[in-house]
Amino acid sequence: MATSLSNVFLKGIAARSLSRPLNGLFYCTRYSNTVSNDSDTHDDFKPGNKLEGSGICLSNVIEQDVKDNPVMVYMKGVPDFPQCGFSSLAVRVLKHYDVPISARNILEDLELKNAVKAFSSWPTFPQIFIKGEFIGGSDIILNMQQTGELKEKLKDITSKQ
Repeated sequence: MATSLSNVFLKGIAARSLSRPLNGLFYCTRYSNTVSNDSDTHDDFKPGNKLEGSGICLSNVIEQDVKDNPVMVYMKGVPDFPQCGFSSLAVRVLKHYDVPISARNILEDLELKNAVKAFSSWPTFPQIFIKGEFIGGSDIILNMQQTGELKEKLKDITSKQ
């Protein structure tokens, strides 16, 4: 009995993400998209798709994001707290130009992550769009910064637009 309870407890811990520091370190967040068959689990606590049945299509959401935001970044984390080195690099490069950065955290929604990949036909993150155009990832904008091309592309985007 004790063994089965400890296994259930450990499986529950492994399935959940750590959202706070442990000994000063942050760990990558992992999400499960499987629904528990446990009859004790109330429907309110089962994972679900918030957009399902709403008539909203993720590709339309992404298209609107890219259209409405001069600098749109789909990244791991958020600009104030990037959760991977590549996302952090992209944000640092863009902040150098003092432009408003709009972003969505792809770690929060696996369906959004897959929809962004399909939208851009690009497999990795971060994905950066400037004035509606897909630019690429952090390596691309770093190269563009070094050649001066990024400054030219961002020149007419003002801070606090």
